[in-house]
Amino acid sequence: MLTIQSAKTLLTKMVAASVLFTVAAVPVWAEAIIDKPAPAFSGAAADGSTINLADLKGKTVVLEWTNNECPYVKKHYDLSGNIPALQKAATADGVVWLQIISSAPGKQGHVDAATALSLNEQRGAVPSNVIFDADGTIGKLYNAQTTPHMFVINVEGTLVYKGGIDSIKSNKAEDIPKAVPYVKEALEAVKAGSKVPNPSTAPYGCSIKYAS
Repeated sequence: MLTIQSAKTLLTKMVAASVLFTVAAVPVWAEAIIDKPAPAFSGAAADGSTINLADLKGKTVVLEWTNNECPYVKKHYDLSGNIPALQKAATADGVVWLQIISSAPGKQGHVDAATALSLNEQRGAVPSNVIFDADGTIGKLYNAQTTPHMFVINVEGTLVYKGGIDSIKSNKAEDIPKAVPYVKEALEAVKAGSKVPNPSTAPYGCSIKYAS
């Protein structure tokens, strides 16, 4: 016969088991953490291919969140040519430079493949490819917050830099020569096989126009 005390004990065990099950059922999501493997992803690219980060192991990879209508992006493209110059130097060294567009349909910066390619041609930009992330999956995986927001992954697939493209948080092109060029110095360190001097910095720019 089940006594009141034994019933309470059984109920306590059932609640504990339920809590344990609930905790165990919560998935462990990847995070973009310096000196840890960069979160894996795949995405549709402007040239019609599918880019899988795992396939790029053995290459240094730059991820650049972008929005062509953002004044901070315009600063580094239209007003100065800073990012196109970085892209040219990096890709000449064998770096894979991926622009990522996480703007949702109907929001600032959302473009189709033809427009993305045309914009890059007009601006003299030479990324290796453009990835479309309209549902924000990749952006949220990396906690990408602004355009631009930059990430550098080394040949082992380890995240070695995340943050701003440089140290001066303005949309004025004349500030670029005065700023610490974080992405440039990160790529130089990776090429030299040395530690990135400023591995995590604060990004700046326009907020990414996620769907939600």
